[in-house]
Parts: sequence; C-alpha cells; structure tokens
Amino acid sequence: MSRTRTALALGTAAAGAIALASVTASAAPVPAAVPVAGSTTVTPAGHAFQAVLSGKATLKAGSVTVTCTVSASTGTVPAAPDNSNPAGPVSSPISPPTYSSCTSSMPGVTPTVTTSGAWAVSMQDGAPITATMTVPTGGLVLKTTGLASCTVTAAPTAPASVAGTWVNGSPSTLTFTNASVPVKVTGGFGCPTSATASVFNAVYKVSDVTDPAQDITVGP
Repeated sequence: MSRTRTALALGTAAAGAIALASVTASAAPVPAAVPVAGSTTVTPAGHAFQAVLSGKATLKAGSVTVTCTVSASTGTVPAAPDNSNPAGPVSSPISPPTYSSCTSSMPGVTPTVTTSGAWAVSMQDGAPITATMTVPTGGLVLKTTGLASCTVTAAPTAPASVAGTWVNGSPSTLTFTNASVPVKVTGGFGCPTSATASVFNAVYKVSDVTDPAQDITVGP
C-alpha cells in the first residue's frame, strides 16, 4: 500500500474514532445533582429527652410478625453549638431501646427482644423533617421459644440506618413506617431463615425530661 493510501486510511479511521467518541460522550447520562442538606437545629440544647412507644411496634421477617406494646429509649440533645449544623443533620446518642410485652404471629411461640451497643438518632430539617436511627452491628436480637426456636439478628454484619420522620409537637413524634432493617435469621422448622430484611413500624412520643414544660423540636 502506498504512503498516500496508508495516510488516507489512518486519517479515515481516526475521524471515525473521533466521531464515535463524540456520539458516546453525548449519549452518556448527565449525573443528577446531589441535593445539598440544609441547616438543622435541635432545641432545647443540652436537654435530656425520652422516647416512649405510642401504640405498638412491629417487626416482620418473612411471614412472621412480632408485636411489642412497650418500648422506650432516652438521650440528650447536644449542647450548644453542637445542637446546630449549618449543612446537615444533628445526631444524638440514645440508649438501646427496650422492647417488652411482645407477641408473635406464630401460634405457640414466645418472642424476647434484647438490645445493646451504641445506638443513635439524627435529625435533618426539611419538609418533612427526616430522622435516621442507627442500629449498631448485632444491636437487636429477637429470640423465640416454644414451637419454633428462632434467632433474628438485626444489622448482622454492619451498623444499619433505619429511616423515619419527625413531627414537632407537644410532644413531638418520631415515626417509622415500613422501614427496612437488614437481618439474619437462624433456627429450625418454622423460622423464616431465607429473610434478609425485616419491616419495622413504630411511633414514639418524644418529651423533654429536663424541663417537661418545653418540647424537643427540630428546625432550620
């Protein structure tokens, strides 16, 4: 092949490559803008609070649902200025929530729930105000006895974030609606061992313990 024909072929190939690259680049999806978190302030700064279950809490894994009617946790709003974040949520450590007076949807089965570790809850102002509860690794273990002996461990391999919403009021409320929680289920016959996630539902009323005349509120 002559030098002229070789140069022409190389030039044509290069032009094709450039055209293809141009088409590929123009067809590539444009990344969506990541929303910037707004400011959040939780008040009163430094006040202790208590979250008490309103109604019932349910944890469903597979076809098995455990219902508890007593649950509570305590914590403290960070002292100023840590109770305010100009670009994101405000987080507070909380005591491991307790769960008692629990029943199972499986006949002849008695559930017991134990919790441990470093739990936390964070608030992000917005519409709605969002709340995220952090379950530490293995921080909740549900065991059943009776006709089926099962163990359900929440956040089995890493801490888990449980999404909820917050509404200011007297008292304020923290709600979890069909929130997903990763789980590992072990046991024999009747245990939902194939389940890898559970669905959590609960409503907590959150009150100011330091000064009951005030309310725990979340704002910008």
